[in-house]
Amino acid sequence: MTSPEQRMAQLLASFGSPQACAAELLCDRHPADAVAFTVVESDLTSRDLTFGELYESSARLASALAKLGVGRGDRVATLMGKSAELVVALLAIWRLGAVHVPLFTAFAPSAIAIRITDNATKVVIADTDQRAKIDPSPDIPANAPWQVITTGPATGEDLAFAELVAGHPPLERALPAGGDAPLIELFTSGTTGSPKGVPVPLRAVAALAMYQEYGLDHQPSDVFWNAADPGWAYGLYYAIVAPLALGRTSLLLHAGFSAALTWSVLSRFAVTNFAAAPTVYRALRQADAPVPDGLQLRHCSSAGEPLTSEVIPWAEQTLGVAVLDHYGQTEVGMVIANAWHPALRTEVPPGSMGRALPGWTVQTLRLDDDAPAGAGETGRVAVDCANSPLMWFSGYQDAPDRTAERFSPDRRWYYTGDTAAKDQDGHLFFAARDDDVILMAGYRIGPFDVESVLARHEAVAEVAVVGAPDQLRGEVLVAFVVLRPTAQPSGDLVAELQRSVKTQFAAHAYPRAIHFVPELPKTPSGKIQRFLLRRHLPSGSPQM
Repeated sequence: MTSPEQRMAQLLASFGSPQACAAELLCDRHPADAVAFTVVESDLTSRDLTFGELYESSARLASALAKLGVGRGDRVATLMGKSAELVVALLAIWRLGAVHVPLFTAFAPSAIAIRITDNATKVVIADTDQRAKIDPSPDIPANAPWQVITTGPATGEDLAFAELVAGHPPLERALPAGGDAPLIELFTSGTTGSPKGVPVPLRAVAALAMYQEYGLDHQPSDVFWNAADPGWAYGLYYAIVAPLALGRTSLLLHAGFSAALTWSVLSRFAVTNFAAAPTVYRALRQADAPVPDGLQLRHCSSAGEPLTSEVIPWAEQTLGVAVLDHYGQTEVGMVIANAWHPALRTEVPPGSMGRALPGWTVQTLRLDDDAPAGAGETGRVAVDCANSPLMWFSGYQDAPDRTAERFSPDRRWYYTGDTAAKDQDGHLFFAARDDDVILMAGYRIGPFDVESVLARHEAVAEVAVVGAPDQLRGEVLVAFVVLRPTAQPSGDLVAELQRSVKTQFAAHAYPRAIHFVPELPKTPSGKIQRFLLRRHLPSGSPQM
């Protein structure tokens, strides 16, 4: 039997090679008749998409993109839901050595613009129902440099996805860009400044595949479903990229979330291996929808935010299997897990988010220096770069200052920004974030993004956004607003401010409560002390 260390060496050799070709490794080498994805619609009809079909369609779309001037290193963005067209688009991009820029479909134009206006994006591929978000606006330039491809009928200067695929011959040869070439540029939210681009090189797929194989124990016989959205890291990395790398089938639900639909998919398709954010499990637990009989689940995994304790006994009783907590970040993928693979499976201490996965060395550092914290002592979670063969993140795109904040001066340590305690057996127990990023339903939301929208409102003098505990979503956003002297608090103003966030940033990221306050707590240097706002969060309805 191949050991995890041997398997890691194989994957690193393949995906880290200077001759590595993304399209070959993720698609073309797999049997043409093997099913890569089962795409499920909201009415539970489905379509199997084989690797052979993916090869043919993506090679044709790659020819079309090449004629549009897309080549090695060029950015191509996708504003698309979970669909066959999305996977075809990704493989077409990677055939050319180009870089995929994911855009979450809940984003408003301002959030989209941040991700495509400063990185020389050449093409944006958008679902028809998303197309209006890239029309000229205060955020989107009228003379945008990118060509737009839509998945529906094209209008104006747009091009139609299906017509491009049908009207071009397959690209003769995919470009072997090498393991260090960027595959994805995925933006992550921080506490200050605009979202930062995370370049994901092809060699990172070795790390993604290791988690898929050992953390999730995705077997060829599994009906595997990762319910996360591919506009974010967990969904993109582990619902699409890693299954492609392993040549194993992944289920994609081409529909929004509902508890009833989730139960139906789990039952109808006899899902055996399920991964989702804790919010999904909490929503299933609280839903009125009946639990289907005869579920086939053998593994359930949770990631994106800490798994709350009430889910665990409910899952064992209702789903017939435990839900195991896993931990990772956009910048590194999954590095800690209560792993499912038999070679790594252990008893899970209550509250543990797992142990470091093969290929990763994770330490808790003392709060005041980079010495290891003692067993059971809360410390800063850090990846030991010198002793982590799978470490691939080297810095944010064009953001040296932000990069410097995440690494020790000698580059030995990558600071995750989270704190945890580590026991003598290596199990980690999440404590808190030491930054202000809000984790809502598995999505990382930077206060800066929401504050920037609210601060533009004519009634707002100052604003600070924090996360408040929520039984369903883990956290929700709460805004503290200092009004200008000419403005008066009101219910209408609360609704107006919430609406502005929905339309100018993202529909999911609006503050559920807005509290009007006379001033914000600050340090002598003027920095807002969000920890004080969190400590004194009012209860009940928003204050007026």
